[in-house]
Amino acid sequence: MLTLEQLQKLISSPREDETLEFKEARSQFDYSKLMKYCVALANEGGGHLILGVTDKNPRAIVGTEAFRDLREARQRIHDTLRIRVETAEVYLDDKRVVAFVIPSRPVGHPMEYEGAYLMRVGEALKPMTPDQLRKILGEGRPGFLEHDASDPLDSDHIVKLLDIQVFFDLLKLPFPASRDGVLQRLESERLIRHVGDGMHRITNLGALLLAKDMREFDTLMRRTIRVVKYKGKNKLQTERDIIGQKGYASGFENLITYVNSQLPMNEVIGQALRDEVRMFPELAIRELVANALVHQDFEESGSVTIEIYSDRIEITNPGKPLIPTNRFVDEYKARNDRLADLMRRMGICEEKGSGIDKVVHSTEFYQLPPPSFRATPFHTTMTLYAHQDFADMEPADRVWACYLHACLRYVSNEKMTNQSLRERFRLDDSKAKSASVSQIIAQAVAQQWIKLDDPENTSKRYARYVPFWA
Repeated sequence: MLTLEQLQKLISSPREDETLEFKEARSQFDYSKLMKYCVALANEGGGHLILGVTDKNPRAIVGTEAFRDLREARQRIHDTLRIRVETAEVYLDDKRVVAFVIPSRPVGHPMEYEGAYLMRVGEALKPMTPDQLRKILGEGRPGFLEHDASDPLDSDHIVKLLDIQVFFDLLKLPFPASRDGVLQRLESERLIRHVGDGMHRITNLGALLLAKDMREFDTLMRRTIRVVKYKGKNKLQTERDIIGQKGYASGFENLITYVNSQLPMNEVIGQALRDEVRMFPELAIRELVANALVHQDFEESGSVTIEIYSDRIEITNPGKPLIPTNRFVDEYKARNDRLADLMRRMGICEEKGSGIDKVVHSTEFYQLPPPSFRATPFHTTMTLYAHQDFADMEPADRVWACYLHACLRYVSNEKMTNQSLRERFRLDDSKAKSASVSQIIAQAVAQQWIKLDDPENTSKRYARYVPFWA
């Protein structure tokens, strides 16, 4: 049952998303619209429809007269859609607010109303695409990584196609004394599948991680990693366009080395010498590339792409993220658990949920603008930007940096303060700089990215802040 505290937390959310919808509905709300929103939210994995609240910030409680008989509303939804929806009726500021808590659709079964399979796109309801419908209908079946990448092969051919030595080296395991021991270990990790008579098939998981040459596997031709370097800040002139051939594990170190070699250089002047350093920290590059590999959606077309510009690097993977981009620092939800588990054990990516934390930390340490995370229905793009002085940063970037700083402090069991944010921007403690940072904090609070840790504290000097979701 939705509690008053949970409802107030939803209302304080800075913006709507695929699982949260606000409607004023001061006098009434059409039953047909109710059914459509129930279908769309159920298709998105479940969510909340809240009536009597404005959808634009700053959000206001206006009250609603819609659905005075909530029992009847629940029954009509059940009779029409065959799902059980919870409802809550509360009074905030003496105004009635109604919440519908919509469950997720059944696995493998998209929901429809009057023949339309609806989903949320921004603030609108849109019919699902054929690809999205096929993806839902395929739920519960063996995933892409479990499918076969090869015909039945004997042990000699498996060793020829897969980089077995890298597998045991990365996992820090002793190399088995016999060929059978090698095959048993690969089979236990689901990298190969025994099919009888001493023959095995290599799975997509095995080929993706350990292929010596991805071109040997027809199912993986479009899953190779592409690195493109452009001459300027746009795509008009391409300097290099390389498509990797090795598996993700067997080729990861060489990939990172190559990407680092293509990054622009910044000149740093020390006490006596000039030195050149890469524009972006290697740790951030490693984490973002590994994150893109682990979280890509194999049901979508395309491959992980790394694009290097003179002022930024963009890393894009197929698939919409499973969590909102503004929760990348503190939340974690893997799309490919088996792939993620093996890559963590191989030391390629971090433990659950810590990779993006390290990216944000490294950008703060190297005084870079905050990384951006952008999602479309079919892709996720993560961007690192070249150094900018505080005076040159856009106001929106300063606010986003403030939010990410608050997130990083919170997951480190600390709170953001004016001083900690000044240190993040490398600003002195003068009154002018303190006032500038105070303005950024005020904007972040107004946009509901952050909030006071203690709302009863009236002292701005000692104010501490946490993310909106804390």
